[in-house]
Amino acid sequence: MLAGQIVNGLVSGAMYALVAIGFTLIIGVLDKLNFNHPEVFMFGGYVGLVALPHMPVAGAFAMAFLVGGLLGVLTEWMAFRRFVGNDARTTAALSSLALGLILTDLVHKVWGTEPLRLPNLTGWLSESFGLLGVNFLNLQMVLLAITFALMWALHHVIAHTRMGRQIRAVAESSAHASLLGVHVLRVNQAVFFISSGLASIAGLMLALRADTVSPDLGLTFGLKALAVMAIGGMGDMRGAVLAGLGIGVLEALMFHFGLGRLGELTVWAAMIATLLLKPAGLFASGHHGQEQRV
Repeated sequence: MLAGQIVNGLVSGAMYALVAIGFTLIIGVLDKLNFNHPEVFMFGGYVGLVALPHMPVAGAFAMAFLVGGLLGVLTEWMAFRRFVGNDARTTAALSSLALGLILTDLVHKVWGTEPLRLPNLTGWLSESFGLLGVNFLNLQMVLLAITFALMWALHHVIAHTRMGRQIRAVAESSAHASLLGVHVLRVNQAVFFISSGLASIAGLMLALRADTVSPDLGLTFGLKALAVMAIGGMGDMRGAVLAGLGIGVLEALMFHFGLGRLGELTVWAAMIATLLLKPAGLFASGHHGQEQRV
């Protein structure tokens, strides 16, 4: 049914959006790309693989956020903090890429290179319900609810808390923020913790949905999330959310109408079209200030 496919698309798009938001936060604050971000996303599934036999799903999500956030702080320390100056973007990007390769190799050494099945979900999460003649999985609804709750919480933090004001100040100008008493290093660490925690949660969500984890998911899914960020607008959180949801629904509709082989190309075709027609992204504006960047 079409309604079921749209829900599937929203779930996929929500995961794209969570990862793209992580890219967006770091771009907005540091103006650099974190290429370890997709591997943190992938690692979130393995956190679930370890945690789910010993704790409920809610505990696994909390563990994924904590582990992902700590990986983000480690990435900031090893790949970004030490690199400043004209060549900092390239050096930091390459360093984060190297960290991602190390993390992937660690997964290969511990869990192997083949996909692994997660423990079977029991109880009401594995059940479904009918609405207007369409069956929906409880798990789908829970994943959507978690995603929108996280997006609302992040928006609240950025817009209405002291840390959010500091993040926006650093995004505007780290030098000016420092002169005003903002602890720039602490803000950078917080941004990496939040963005990587969200990516790890998205990885666990995908693992729960697919019932498997794989070390190959990070690259493929992470590149799509990077394309989603480019479509929405570099450094624009609103654009990352809307573009992620839109791409997810478009992919699902392509599969629904028998164009499944073209579904995987949807995000790339949309990115090329966006860059040709509006290089700054669909939701970017000409002003590159704090309101647009974070």
